[in-house]
Amino acid sequence: MTLHRTARTVLLAGAAVLPALAAVHAAPVVSTFGPLRNRFMPRLSGQGRAGHAALTFDDGPDHLSTPHFLRLLDARRVHATFFLLGSMAVRSPALVREMTAAGHEIALHGWAHRPLLVRGPAATYDDLARAHDTVTGITGVPPRLFRPPYGVMTAGAYLACRRLGLTPVLWTTWGEDWRKRATPASVHDTVARDLRGGGTILLHDSDCTSATGSWRNTLGALPRILDTCHERGLEVGPLGEHGWPDPAHRGSGRTPALRMP
Repeated sequence: MTLHRTARTVLLAGAAVLPALAAVHAAPVVSTFGPLRNRFMPRLSGQGRAGHAALTFDDGPDHLSTPHFLRLLDARRVHATFFLLGSMAVRSPALVREMTAAGHEIALHGWAHRPLLVRGPAATYDDLARAHDTVTGITGVPPRLFRPPYGVMTAGAYLACRRLGLTPVLWTTWGEDWRKRATPASVHDTVARDLRGGGTILLHDSDCTSATGSWRNTLGALPRILDTCHERGLEVGPLGEHGWPDPAHRGSGRTPALRMP
């Protein structure tokens, strides 16, 4: 076989393989469709014990907004799970430690809020590992839970989670509180529409990837959301009190490479 024919054969084989690899990488994206996920992937949706609702926040910590949520939750004697961005945590390490000391559960939202679908396995692992090491260095406790940006899981994300000892978890109901047109009433009503026992609520304590000032609508809606949970007989708390992660879950034992002050 000539060099020309060999090269042509390799290129044709690559052209056939690459779409297949891309399809494998993107296959978990089907989990982003809420109704399908809630029905067929209950654990990934964050469905836990029936009399409990898990309260979770994404995109923090933000020194301008997160303290307001911490004060409200403290006044209501409620703990939550905060999915932190590593790029935000590194800016406010003292705030992360304050959240931990207050009894809130610290989880990962990755380093940067970019879709994992456009990243390969190596880049995905690097992003999660950087966030994992940063948060572990700040709190002294390795995080156990991961929520991908935009709720988009990929094969690479699952592999990275496995290596880092992370359990991916999404949500069963959200407030659509990132939208410019959101109001405290709309955030509450959107959460309440799909609120069920055993469900996981997604809100945002930062507007770093949302409409400017949108966190104020979330903060305004939060007391009524907590009241609605109470009226429906639901205890509210973090995912760690929700049956997450599985009792059999074990951390990776990975030593963090980065220590923050």
